[in-house]
Amino acid sequence: MNLNDIRNDIINGRTAIGIELGSTRIKTVLVNSNNEPIASGNHNWENKYVNNIWTYDLEDVWKGLQDSYGNMVKDVEAKYGVKLQTAGAIGISAMMHGYLPFDKSGKLLTNFRTWRNTITGQASEFLTKYFNYPIPQRWSIAHLYQAILNGEDHIPEIDFITTLAGYVHWKLTGQRVLGIDDASGMFPIDIQKSDFNAKMIEQFNELVKPKNYPWRLENILPKVLVAGQNAGTLTEEGARLLDVTGQLKPGIPFCPPEGDAGTGMTATNSVAVRTGNVSAGTSVFAMVVLEKELSAVYPELDLVTTPDGKLVAMVHSNNCTSDYDAWMALFSEVIKSLGFEVEKPRLYDTLLGMALKGDPDCGGLLSYGYLSGEHITGMEEGRPLFVRLPDSRFNLANFMRVHLMSALGALNTGMRILYEKENVKIDEMLGHGGFFKTKEVGQKIMAAAINVPVSVMETAGEGGAWGIALLASYLVNKEENQTLDDFLNKKVFANQPKSTVAPDPKDVEGFNEFMKRYTKGLAIERAAVDNLK
Repeated sequence: MNLNDIRNDIINGRTAIGIELGSTRIKTVLVNSNNEPIASGNHNWENKYVNNIWTYDLEDVWKGLQDSYGNMVKDVEAKYGVKLQTAGAIGISAMMHGYLPFDKSGKLLTNFRTWRNTITGQASEFLTKYFNYPIPQRWSIAHLYQAILNGEDHIPEIDFITTLAGYVHWKLTGQRVLGIDDASGMFPIDIQKSDFNAKMIEQFNELVKPKNYPWRLENILPKVLVAGQNAGTLTEEGARLLDVTGQLKPGIPFCPPEGDAGTGMTATNSVAVRTGNVSAGTSVFAMVVLEKELSAVYPELDLVTTPDGKLVAMVHSNNCTSDYDAWMALFSEVIKSLGFEVEKPRLYDTLLGMALKGDPDCGGLLSYGYLSGEHITGMEEGRPLFVRLPDSRFNLANFMRVHLMSALGALNTGMRILYEKENVKIDEMLGHGGFFKTKEVGQKIMAAAINVPVSVMETAGEGGAWGIALLASYLVNKEENQTLDDFLNKKVFANQPKSTVAPDPKDVEGFNEFMKRYTKGLAIERAAVDNLK
């Protein structure tokens, strides 16, 4: 598409805007009528650890959104010489799960409790047995019930509970709705009805009935929508909230707000049965679209959905790249102290590239990149560790390799359940996220960890912001009765190039050896959690 065509798309609103609030970055992407990214803007932010809670201030949410959106608008003007005033559709995505309870006046009743917290073990364990359905600690219902068990004062005042994406969407449109994938990280979904499981809602209401709360669960949860359904329009107030310059016009339709899992599936064309994707950044999660329901309940696995409501097994690990990012910052500091400057991309590409020269099993080294707790391995808190034996092969290549492999240790634990206990088949996994930025390195290590070919598309770096822009585009550009996977196949990914790395048997064998060490060494991590306060 030439410059003039893109400019006409922008002026005539034949575009879609996708905004995703990730763990470390808020990204805004604008796509043209061919669903190609044509402009973007970013804002970096970090969670805070306040009173033993991982959280973000809502004030920082809006500052970040306005900065990210504003940077995208500046990018549009710099590239195409026009001011962005409208779009065909908008979509909001964010980190899934967590706890955002509001009262009738719209006041947040507690600080935002994010997915990263591992403080709901009692509730998670009880509800999993009570519903006979996996209720991970991250889920909103686990946070709500834990708050009830804790006797927190705010519970009777609750009028509405939602996720971060649901909150932002509500403030921009006035609609208390949620896309089905994000909703499936709040409370179990009835796949046949594409809605919260009514039987389990009634079970929960009976459970808390003796408390005499002035609400019923169904009345404080958002309304569930699937991809392609209209989720409201941008209000005048919402337009001013998003665009502080006052250029953006109200009335733009919104697709259902979604979680980062659903947008990751969309951005990697992984919404059809037997497809899968793995998103690896601050956290890492693998999504596999199932052919049938699982035969048992596994605490290590979430059951969520695609944005159009298909059942998905999700293996979610709280920790991935944060620990080796910290080591990279240390190496950068060393280089600067010697009087040299190295650009961040070169530092990462060079040092991570060394991992491919290491021993398949990391030469006997061991690390745990647990900045936060890790539910799959039973750690309620994190203690980053590096351990070696006196005779381990301690060199730079093995040091970099062990941190990449350790980043996938908990993920491997969950994936083995799908393979060995449920005989799940996956043709390939599509990778996206910061773990895959250094060419081939992340793919090779990931392929070894999950023993499946791993593909990366050229658009993988666009991530979830592009994924939610595609869902917004699907809302206004789909043909009558066109399914989401058909839309993606025909209108987005038909000519999309990708690179695929098959698992190397030696690397797979090496990873399996590493996992024996990783599993035995969890006792060391346990001791660190218990004794280092």
